[in-house]
Amino acid sequence: MVTLPPVLWRTIAGMVGAAVLVGVLATTTVATGAATRAPEAIRIHSASLTQDGQQLVWRVVTDDPFTPSSLATRRVTLCLIVARPKPFASMGELCVGGSRHGAHTVVFDRQIKRSGATTAARAIPATVTRTNGEELTASFLPASIGLGYRSLRWQALSTSTASSCSPAVAGCSDRRPIPPALAKLHTPQLVGCIASGPNWVFRGPSNVHAVALTFDDGPWYQTPQFLDVLEREHVPATFFEIGDQISAYGEGGAIERRMLADGDMIGDHTWNHHDVAGAGMYARGEIAEAAAAISKATGGFEPCLFRAPYGDVSPALLTLARSMGFTTIQWNVDPRDWALPGVAEIEDNIIDNARNGAIIEEHDGGGNRSETIAALPDVIATLRARGYTFETLTQMLGYQLIYH
Repeated sequence: MVTLPPVLWRTIAGMVGAAVLVGVLATTTVATGAATRAPEAIRIHSASLTQDGQQLVWRVVTDDPFTPSSLATRRVTLCLIVARPKPFASMGELCVGGSRHGAHTVVFDRQIKRSGATTAARAIPATVTRTNGEELTASFLPASIGLGYRSLRWQALSTSTASSCSPAVAGCSDRRPIPPALAKLHTPQLVGCIASGPNWVFRGPSNVHAVALTFDDGPWYQTPQFLDVLEREHVPATFFEIGDQISAYGEGGAIERRMLADGDMIGDHTWNHHDVAGAGMYARGEIAEAAAAISKATGGFEPCLFRAPYGDVSPALLTLARSMGFTTIQWNVDPRDWALPGVAEIEDNIIDNARNGAIIEEHDGGGNRSETIAALPDVIATLRARGYTFETLTQMLGYQLIYH
């Protein structure tokens, strides 16, 4: 798989074609019959739009090979049009563009018209893969193009921008399916993750300019204040929760559901924070009870990350945790915020020690965490200014998420 920087979103005034019900997502339409096409346009053999968890996946297959970098040279566009189903109204196009940065870079920088104003098309994060010269698949979040998880109509469209072409000239464009297809999106529910790789992790990949903020010993009466900061700053984090505290401070599961809705991750920190390094049945029960409490609070999410109380582990505990579906998570940045060293000390420790793939251990529970809360905005701002992005541990480790 090759991850390419962006595909792009641009708004258009309208879309030709009647709208009819053609089925739920995952509709694939293959071109049949003869049609008159201009040689400049790319011939679309088939197209599909599916939902895979949180992602929309657009796949298009053409009759002839192409490269993203050749489209601008050929004066051809290849786009996904999306529209509201009722009333039928186009919302825009997601297009593969020409490249200035390499054969497989997908960019688009043409000026477009919207509501009478001239605006620049904008790139969105997407994963683009190719299995051969005739196929392209782009995966992206609906929110990145201003969509929610609701029904829409879609159509793949290729057009020639040659001077001899216009919408009125037959053969200057090709589109599939005809008429546009209906895609019924559903709000995905995160129900789990799959641990893989090493069973004991201290840091993430060193070649990615990202860090992971992690918080232990919650939920707590101050946990909502942590979520307020993270939401305001649009930063995801990973929370290792004590199962016994969920009923007391989780607000009937509202805290845990809020975390998942924000894009945060929840890990297992045992039932009552007792030392479980000895492994055996006692440790199994502590881990299992906490996981059950998390699942109940969230409506079905089963964690795959485990952090041992005090970081105390043993080979036997690591083996036990993995047998239960967990990766045991340590850390490589520890500001010792639990000791209340002061806001400045917490900030300096994190900022000075942050490196690519850093796993930063802090606490949202187990005591007065006002210092940690106060330090958090400056930590985020400084690391962000240094080019770091923030990821959950499942993102950083590349774990597969499971959705219903």
